[in-house]
Amino acid sequence: MTMENASSVSEFILMGLTDQPKLQLPLFSLFLLNYLVTVVGNLSLMILICLNSHLHTPMYFYLFNLSFIDLCYSSVFTPKMLISFISDRNVISFTGCMSQLFFFCFFVNSECYVLTAMAYDRHVAICKHLLYTMAMSSQVCSLLMFGSYVMGFAGAMVHTGFMIRLIFCDSTIVNHYLCDIFPLLKLSCSSTYANEIVVSAVVGTVVIVSSLIIFISYALILFSILHIPSSKGWSKALSTCGSHITTVILFYGFGLLTHVKLPSSGFVEQGKFFTLFSTNVVPMLNPLIYSLRNKDVKIAVKKILKRITN
Repeated sequence: MTMENASSVSEFILMGLTDQPKLQLPLFSLFLLNYLVTVVGNLSLMILICLNSHLHTPMYFYLFNLSFIDLCYSSVFTPKMLISFISDRNVISFTGCMSQLFFFCFFVNSECYVLTAMAYDRHVAICKHLLYTMAMSSQVCSLLMFGSYVMGFAGAMVHTGFMIRLIFCDSTIVNHYLCDIFPLLKLSCSSTYANEIVVSAVVGTVVIVSSLIIFISYALILFSILHIPSSKGWSKALSTCGSHITTVILFYGFGLLTHVKLPSSGFVEQGKFFTLFSTNVVPMLNPLIYSLRNKDVKIAVKKILKRITN
């Protein structure tokens, strides 16, 4: 795809989070630390899964992909956001902006489908545990992940393709810290009707399909748990789902709040605030959510430390 549009715009200026000078350095330090924790946490979890054979299971295969997406996802925009805190003008080229938009959409859409595959995996593990090995073979797992990335790629291509066709006016100041869809649409002096239809169709499809599968999976899991006679069985079943449920609530919760206008706040500032949680906080928390109360991960960490010390 040739990233050239019909207007004369060759670059955009990202306003960033705030224009208050006193907050620039503290915010730079805060988000630099956030990014380092995100990179170290997700990269460590990926390495841990690769090095420990007892973690070579479908659940950890999906978790590896989730960590990979979170690592790439946060790397798409965080370096550019950090620059905005220490520079007077945070300029991004038209090509750079469209590339950032593409990868942002790609990883967000892919994460939705990966979380959906993880919900289906938990459903099979609890409701059809005798058939789990057959139902979640390496071929099936690979196919589900391949499908997740293909769907993410398709959605990102559609969003980016329709954005490139727009004609942008003289104003090139993007009131955001990244090249997101709605802040860019506000700069267009051509009709954005087709883009808005595409956003509704693509986002609606992703959210409805993934949410429906996740909801049905957990409804069936809950039904199965209610038929488990022992409280120990209940506890074991719930513990396998707790981390995923927390991740889903955080991801979809902040994603929803990003696009729902609250009456007590400005929509643009509200969008920045909740997008910040989705793009910076959630990718940092995911490795912690899946590690702190996970016995398998704790055992794997101990084995790695034992190898190093010996």
